[in-house]
Amino acid sequence: MPSTHHAFESLAHRTVRANGLDIPILETGAGPLVLCLHGFPDHARTWAPILEHLARAGYWAVAPAQRGYWSGGAAPDQSYRASATGQDVLALIGALERDDADVIGHDLGARAGYAAASLDPDRVRRLVGMSVPHGTQLRPAFLADGDQQRRSWYMFFFQTALAEPAVQLDDFAFIDRLWREWSPGYELPASERSALKETLGQPGVLVETLGYYRQLFGSPRDEEFQELERRANAPINVPSLYLHGADDGCMSAELSLGMEKLFPGGLQRIVVPDVGHFLHLEQPDLITHHILAFLKG
Repeated sequence: MPSTHHAFESLAHRTVRANGLDIPILETGAGPLVLCLHGFPDHARTWAPILEHLARAGYWAVAPAQRGYWSGGAAPDQSYRASATGQDVLALIGALERDDADVIGHDLGARAGYAAASLDPDRVRRLVGMSVPHGTQLRPAFLADGDQQRRSWYMFFFQTALAEPAVQLDDFAFIDRLWREWSPGYELPASERSALKETLGQPGVLVETLGYYRQLFGSPRDEEFQELERRANAPINVPSLYLHGADDGCMSAELSLGMEKLFPGGLQRIVVPDVGHFLHLEQPDLITHHILAFLKG
């Protein structure tokens, strides 16, 4: 698999002030705004091949870092919940001086996209979620589905004090393991692996990124936050596409069955054969084909 270095070099990077954060972004192209949101353990740079495809198709393609993923990027309100990341998305659209955007999210980035579309459907034209479904079916799976519990072992491990030293051990061998397990048959190029580890190794970043998981299972104490979180997880009235790799070792594609009822604005669901969790990197041409057919449809 060729390195995405060449793609990365053609992207501009700068920081944009939004929602109390100086958010680093990668961008290319001109036209309607498309935001591409990364998950864990990942960073904005892995969107490079998709950003280039989108730019060639006539879009302004932007991949921001998620809160917590750069030194000095810790959540100003200490929140790594869906509502907080969704508000970052909406604030970023405004900071980029646009009224709305198409939003593409992978993994925890999908969660941010769902939250943005739930909180303010007028600002999200079309929504693409990948690899993490929307809805309450995840909680029963964590409680009772042995297969998903095995896949999600890392989430439970991240609740412990062992997590930080374990993840960093032996040049982030833990992260290599997750990528291998989640995308069997795909190897992230060495240059991209070291770039990702550089991101996760910045001062303070790892503890913040683990915050996403440490806030996953409890509910916020503050009533105002509870209401915001409820709104961020509501049904989505925006035309949506959902993509999931058939060989995903992190989340079973079956967890996305029955999602349609949470998408009154319409949902197209595609399980992509022969790809794992990081489908946008494994098959960028195919994934972009599905995305563009949907965005332009």
